[in-house]
Amino acid sequence: MIKNLIVKECIEILSNNYIGRLAYIAQGQPFVVPITYYYDRHNNSIISYSAGGFKIESMRKNSLISLEVDEIRSVNRWRSVLAHGLFEELSSIDAKHQLHQFAQGVKNIIATKEKENPQFIGEFSSKLEAEGIPIVYRLNIDKITGKQRNW
Repeated sequence: MIKNLIVKECIEILSNNYIGRLAYIAQGQPFVVPITYYYDRHNNSIISYSAGGFKIESMRKNSLISLEVDEIRSVNRWRSVLAHGLFEELSSIDAKHQLHQFAQGVKNIIATKEKENPQFIGEFSSKLEAEGIPIVYRLNIDKITGKQRNW
């Protein structure tokens, strides 16, 4: 049986994971890409970073974005969350602080869930281009929904 999750359950799923799929609109079409993220409870937002490029330019032009996160045990046992909101590019000290929070948060989740201790951000997140400066961004959550089946 499929049932709706309450917001508290959705936040639990976002908080206990670090890989999701980011959806954004570019050139009139939807795009979905996997990202490493961290859920910031204090600001009810998703923190991530990227090198500059198509995805960042697209989100700058159309700030409506979503993040989808799954926990799948089998075809009949899964939970899924969809967070909708607005893209916000961070800068200066705020970006540096949020990137640090992102790295610490993801390392803690990996240590808890996977019993591993990554030391550097590159061990759990895609490498940035050597010449690129990371662009730190936030998805400010406006709406969050979720579903589960036989969890």
